[in-house]
Amino acid sequence: MIIYLDICCFNRPFDDQSQLLIHLQTEAKLFVQQGIRDGAFALVWSAILDLENDANPDRERCNIIRDWRQFAKHDIPTTVEVEALAETLQVIGIKAMDALHVASAIHAGAAYFLTTDKFVLRKLRDEQRIKVFDPVEFLRHLGDLDDEN
Repeated sequence: MIIYLDICCFNRPFDDQSQLLIHLQTEAKLFVQQGIRDGAFALVWSAILDLENDANPDRERCNIIRDWRQFAKHDIPTTVEVEALAETLQVIGIKAMDALHVASAIHAGAAYFLTTDKFVLRKLRDEQRIKVFDPVEFLRHLGDLDDEN
């Protein structure tokens, strides 16, 4: 199962955990990360993840997130094809950086795009090329798939 976590998702454990939704998303994201380590999920990494992460002034956080690159099974550069796909997403109102994340995931053949960005979740709710979930919804979806089998 190929998945992409955007930079919001990678940063979620560093957010204020006193808010219930943030805490739940963090726990779900950590569960997904364990699945990546265990081989249950194939992580997609991208040049846009590197770009956004490198812009983080918190070097410790930046290094912790960068370490996840070693677990990636797919590493997607920003190509003409990815940029063209991102432009189609911008037409529906997705911001440029977010569009590049989603385009990289689609280009890699990811089945799932995980984000905690409410705007992206709302805008891409009906996207046909990839399923877009927050980490909690993703785990709920996996549970539903298990129930079907």
